[in-house]
Amino acid sequence: MKSSKINYFIVGCFVIAMVVGLVISVATLTGRTGATDAYYVVYKNVTGIKFGTQVLYEGYPIGQVEKVTPQDKDGRMQFRVDLSVTENWRIPDNSKAHIAAPGLLSALTLSIAAGDSPTPLKPGTMIVSQEASNIFAVMSSVATEVTDLAQNSIKPMLATIDRAVNDFSSLLQGDGKGLIGDGKALIGDSQELLDKLLIVANDLSTRTPKIADDIENFAGRMVKISSEVEKVLSPDNRYLIETILADLGAATGNLNNLAVTMGSLVQDNKQDIDKSVDDMRYAIDSVSRHIDAINQNLEGAARNMYEFSRQIRQNPGLLLGGTPPKDQAVGQ
Repeated sequence: MKSSKINYFIVGCFVIAMVVGLVISVATLTGRTGATDAYYVVYKNVTGIKFGTQVLYEGYPIGQVEKVTPQDKDGRMQFRVDLSVTENWRIPDNSKAHIAAPGLLSALTLSIAAGDSPTPLKPGTMIVSQEASNIFAVMSSVATEVTDLAQNSIKPMLATIDRAVNDFSSLLQGDGKGLIGDGKALIGDSQELLDKLLIVANDLSTRTPKIADDIENFAGRMVKISSEVEKVLSPDNRYLIETILADLGAATGNLNNLAVTMGSLVQDNKQDIDKSVDDMRYAIDSVSRHIDAINQNLEGAARNMYEFSRQIRQNPGLLLGGTPPKDQAVGQ
C-alpha cells in the first residue's frame, strides 16, 4: 500500500514537472517570459499578421503581435498593429518596421530595422512602418505583362519577320541575280576607287616633306614678323602712337569746335550770304547773256594784236614813227 502511494506521488510530480516545462517552453517560444513595453505600427495591408506573430529586431526575437485593429481614416481603411516588446529594449526613433518572411516557406514576421538615431522611442509610441511588397502579386503582374507582350508584340513581330523573309526569298528568286550583278559592278568600282585613293595617298606621302618644309618656313617668317611687330610695338613707339592718337583726338575736338563755329557763323550771316548768292546769280546770268559779244570782241582784239605784233617784228621802227619797208616782191 505504501509502495503504491509512493509510485503515484512520483508519477504526479513527473506530470507536474512536464506541465511546468511545457508552459515555460511555450512562453519562451512566444517571447513573453517577462515584463514588456507596448508599441504600435500602422499598415495599409496586414496579410499574414495576427495575434502571436513574432516581432524581430535585426533578426533577434524581442516580442509578439498582441492585436490588429482596423481603423477608418479619411475614407480609407488602415490597420493598427499593437506589439509587446521586451521591457527596456532600446529602439531608435528612426527605426522602421516591415512585414517580412525569413524564408520562402517560413511564417511572416514583423521585422524592425534599427535606425542610427541616438534617441530611443518611448514605450507606447508608434514605430514608422514600411509596407511589405507581395512577391507573388509582383510575379503575377509580371506574368500578365509578359503574356500581353507575347500576344500583342512578339506574335505580330514574328509574323512581320516571316513576311519579310518570304519577300526577301521572292526577291532573291526574281531580282536577286540583277542585284548580284550590280553588287559585282559596285565591287569593281570600289576597287577602282581604292586604287585611285592609293595613288592619291602615295602622292601625298611624296609631297608631305615639301609641305612640312613650307610650313616650317612659314612658321619662321611668322616668328620674324612677330619680332618685327614686337619691335614696332616697343614702349617708345607705343608712347608715340598714344601721343599721336591724343593729338588726333585734340584735333578732332578742334575740328568739331570749328564746325560748330562755322555753323553759328553761317547761321548768323545767313541773310548776307543769301543776298551775296542772289547777286552772284544775277552777275552770272548777265555774263551768260553777253558772253557771245564778249567772245567776238576778244577774238577781234586777239587778231589785231596778232597783226600788230607781226608788223612790229617786220619793222620795229614803226614804234618810232617810221615808214614800212618797200615790198621788193612787187618791183620784180
